[in-house]
Formats: sequence, C-alpha cells, structure tokens
Amino acid sequence: MINTDEILDKMEELFPNAHCELNHSNAVELVIAVVLSAQTTDEAVNKVTPALFAAYPTLDDYDKADVEDIAAYIKRIGLYRNKARHVKRLTHQIKYEYHGEVPSDMNELTKLAGVGRKTANVVQSVWFGIPAFAVDTHVERISKRLGLAKPADDVLTVEKKLKRKIKRERWNKGHHLFIFFGRYFCTARNPRCEECPFVSICKKDKLDAYKSLLKNKKIN
Repeated sequence: MINTDEILDKMEELFPNAHCELNHSNAVELVIAVVLSAQTTDEAVNKVTPALFAAYPTLDDYDKADVEDIAAYIKRIGLYRNKARHVKRLTHQIKYEYHGEVPSDMNELTKLAGVGRKTANVVQSVWFGIPAFAVDTHVERISKRLGLAKPADDVLTVEKKLKRKIKRERWNKGHHLFIFFGRYFCTARNPRCEECPFVSICKKDKLDAYKSLLKNKKIN
C-alpha cells in the first residue's frame, strides 16, 4: 500500500513546479480570480482578468463601478452575471468591513460574497501561506480514484480525510500537486492510465461504477 508521502513524492516528480495558475498580483485579485473560476477553467479566467484588473486597479474603482460594467469584462466565462454581482459585493465588503484588507480567517473569508470554503482555502494557502487543502473537482476526483476518500464522500468529508492522511506541512504544495495531476495526467475523461504510477491502488472502476449507479437512479 502506497502512503500519502509516497503519493505526493511521485506527483512532485511529475510536476515539480505545481502552483496556483490563476494570475494575480495581490490578495484582492486572487479572491476575485478564484470566485470567477467556479465552474470555469483557470485558463478562461486568465483571459478575462487582465482587462478587468487594469480597469479596476483599486477597491475604490470597483466601488464606483456598476455591476453591468464589471460584467462586460467577464462575459466570456460561465455565470458571469452572478459573478459580477459577487465581485461588486465582495470588493465593497473588503473596503468597508475589512478596512481594505482581505481577511485571512476562514470564517471571515466565507462572509465575502461568492466565497465558499474552497475559495477561502485557496486564499489562505496561496496568499497567506496558512496550511489549507482546497478541494476542487480535480482534488475530489484524484482523492477518490486513489482511495483516499470514498465515492460517496462530499467535498467537506474529502477535505477532512486528506488533512488527516497528509502531513500538515505538505498541505499547501499537496493541493497544487493534486490539481496538476488531475488537470494534466489523471484527467476526468482520458486519464493516462498506462503511464500512471498509482495503477496498483487506483479505484477508478469502483468510482465509475458508483457514478453510473447514481446516474441510473436519477433517470429512473
């Protein structure tokens, strides 16, 4: 049985430079970018944020902007209208409720519009260096395929299990390693199984069977 240290070591051999791929230059930009990335690829977000960030370099600029103006910059990504409202609201909150500073506390971060636990974890980890393990679709899939979580586990359960099984000092880099492995190697539709170092512990068939069962139940 491969332990989590060995799993992370092998992932790091494949992706030694795993990192946050959302472009940002400050904490506000990171929060906005992660909020925009919901149900959208990082690549798509990075195509719209340069113009957005250039148009609104400060919280004052967002405060003066209409939601429709913000929406115009991000209309190429999914759910852009709701996301524009989130950006308008969260920047207002940061300016007036947090004195212009993005909070580092989980409870305070999740009070910001559009910021859930995953986004808060990313901000804590990437910007503040606080040990955290954000669970997105890639992390969830890889965790279940490698048997670190069960097929029926929800996102919070997956996060808790990963934090129990992975050393705290490896959470931040581990999060990026899982994402890179899921994004560029163990992909959802065409995983590179023939090259995978984890084939001996892979639970992909079991996970696929579970998903198929859920799908059939919904149909019936």
